[in-house]
Amino acid sequence: MGGAFTRYRVIAWIVGVALVVLVLIGMPLKYLFDDGSVVAVVGTAHGWLYMLYLALTFDLSRRVDWPLKRMLLVMLAGTVPFVSFYAERRVSHWLADGDRSRTPEPIAG
Repeated sequence: MGGAFTRYRVIAWIVGVALVVLVLIGMPLKYLFDDGSVVAVVGTAHGWLYMLYLALTFDLSRRVDWPLKRMLLVMLAGTVPFVSFYAERRVSHWLADGDRSRTPEPIAG
């Protein structure tokens, strides 16, 4: 589980940073200054990295026996700016506490 957890944490941060850059820098540049270069590069990178995030989240969730609802909520965290950072912290706490219960906690609560 240690390697899967480390891989998840790294990709969660990378996806989170890419999404923040895309939304806070790329989108304003595209729509306010008509410069879509950041969106083209970072948007494509975020898309591919998000696919990897999904695979690594799935891998971790199967190793620690998360319920489907928890796995899906953590997967969705990579689609909202800043939420992947929050989800990564929650996952860290769940695993540090040895929480392998079949009763999921909401991700945003």
